[in-house]
Amino acid sequence: MSRLPDPEQEDVPDPPGPAGNVGPTRPAVLLGLGLVGLVVGWSVRPLSIRAGGAAPTIGWLPVLALLLVAAILAAVAWSTYRSLQTRHERMAPHRAVNRLVLAKACALTGALVAGGYLGYALAWVGVTDAELDEQRLTRSLVAGLAGVAIVVGSLALERACRVSDEDRGT
Repeated sequence: MSRLPDPEQEDVPDPPGPAGNVGPTRPAVLLGLGLVGLVVGWSVRPLSIRAGGAAPTIGWLPVLALLLVAAILAAVAWSTYRSLQTRHERMAPHRAVNRLVLAKACALTGALVAGGYLGYALAWVGVTDAELDEQRLTRSLVAGLAGVAIVVGSLALERACRVSDEDRGT
């Protein structure tokens, strides 16, 4: 019986052409996405009421899912930091790129989600005559903070993936 090669053990050849460097996620991009999310989240309540419907409620399951993502990102960031920065272990290039792509994608998405939920919470500030207004405000705030935690965990993972020029071999 033959064994298939283990992709974790194979050397991955460098792609042809010029290799580009990936820079850190810019705060302006995160702020811009957060503001877009804020405006969209804030507009959900008035638009749903104008359309003759009820404003959406926020369940605990999506909030807990966001918190779980933030916790996983923080754990991966800590593990990556310990491996690369503290123990000076080598990581397969494709794994490092996967973690960097995960960090960037989650940072951008987390900023948009955080802005959206915080904008929705902002739409409920001062509203006392609606049914479930306090529940919507509280859960939206917690979800927005979970989105911020996703951004923080993502940026920590992105930072943990950095290697010095000595480690690159240049």
